[in-house]
Amino acid sequence: MDDPAGAELTPRQRAIVDFALKLTEKPREAARGDLDPLRAHGLSDEDILVLVHVIGYFNHINRVADALGVDLEPDMAVSPY
Repeated sequence: MDDPAGAELTPRQRAIVDFALKLTEKPREAARGDLDPLRAHGLSDEDILVLVHVIGYFNHINRVADALGVDLEPDMAVSPY
């Protein structure tokens, strides 16, 4: 969780994490071709839609919390992601 780019993952998990990192870190660079690795690992269009919604929701709510200065719960670790 602290280093998603260096985590030991299956190829399918890696494709999902790489996609999530791109949408989180460089959303304006996302392109249709970024969906190809997801499809190559068996994700359907519906799976990809759900994935995009989950990534977008977490990015949104984290930015809202940051903007409002919401404190993390005591048992939550701080991560750069």
